[in-house]
Amino acid sequence: MQIYLDYSATTPTRPEAIAAMQAVLTQQWGNPSSLHEWGQRAATVVEQARMQVAGLINAEAESIIFTSGGTEANNLAIMGIARLCAKPQHIIISSIEHSAIAEPVHLLELWGWQVTHLGVDAKGRINPKDLKAALQDNTVLVSVIYGQSEVGTIQPIEELGNIAHRNNVLFHTDTVQVAGRLPVDVRKLPVDLLSISSHKIYGPQGAGALYVRPGVKLIPLLVGGGQEMQLRSGTQAVPTIAGFGVAAELAVQEMPKEIPRLIKLRDRLFAQLADIPGLIPTGDLIHRLPHHVSFCLEYADGEKLSGKTLVRHMNLAGIGISAGAACHSGKLSPSPILLAMGYSEKAALGAIRMTLGRDTTEADVDWTAMVLKQVLERLTPVELVFR
Repeated sequence: MQIYLDYSATTPTRPEAIAAMQAVLTQQWGNPSSLHEWGQRAATVVEQARMQVAGLINAEAESIIFTSGGTEANNLAIMGIARLCAKPQHIIISSIEHSAIAEPVHLLELWGWQVTHLGVDAKGRINPKDLKAALQDNTVLVSVIYGQSEVGTIQPIEELGNIAHRNNVLFHTDTVQVAGRLPVDVRKLPVDLLSISSHKIYGPQGAGALYVRPGVKLIPLLVGGGQEMQLRSGTQAVPTIAGFGVAAELAVQEMPKEIPRLIKLRDRLFAQLADIPGLIPTGDLIHRLPHHVSFCLEYADGEKLSGKTLVRHMNLAGIGISAGAACHSGKLSPSPILLAMGYSEKAALGAIRMTLGRDTTEADVDWTAMVLKQVLERLTPVELVFR
């Protein structure tokens, strides 16, 4: 029995997206910048996908800039604003950002920028009062992740964005884990820049988008032919963009039924693991991504017992889970996200994440809970007894 529970790392490309990609590769393979028929067929594919992705967040099609993924979208947002400034200014991010935000901001810090990392509470939530207090006269951008990939916590983005805007500061949010899993409406949210990824919503890897509110200026990272409204030069990856568009359109259609289904499965898994001593749920259990289940082991030692140990044992049983954030799963070091939330280094070494998706069933959840209990019974120190 094989059970995949790592949908926050990537999702399987859905058949409809694959079909769209195959049609491009065999019939619409032209360069979308070419004026002849072959090029214009490809250009039509790109613009249709732009409308489909715009529909995912209720945006105008012209505000969608296609990128190679969420990481590039985040980098374009951060660096695109920073490069407008003649000298270093001040930027604010949270202490639990994905590395695709934290690393470019760290570069800015090395180049002389002032950086404020907003703290979070034990559930991973930002207090909006802290943002208000952190703003300075030279603050040019606030970037806060919408849904945290490792612990599942959702931030009060509307309130945070309103605070930034009342102080004439631009606001960016990374919605890689949210868009396509929860409704996002940029006509209501006070956001100027917003990042999306294709492979989190059953589209192909290698595609993403940055929403840029009309009137917001950026300096591009890539210059050349001026594609993507002069903000992302280079011939567009038409096949992956086509798959991304189809996945986005279908996500909009399916969310009303899929969200409550996933929440039910998520809560079922939490409930079935609630009686294991030392296995602590992480993140906010109320303000939470609908598909996300995460824990840490308070008695992890980083050697015989860690999040990576549990991933290996679960994999041997045919179940795919993640040790903390997927991007850090190759390193045996405490989860920086859990450390920022106030967890001990030991507990932060024992972070695991199980994320659910379209193919997850109640039987999958029940079997996973049973297997994880058995694994922990074998690995748990003898002084800890299961209730």
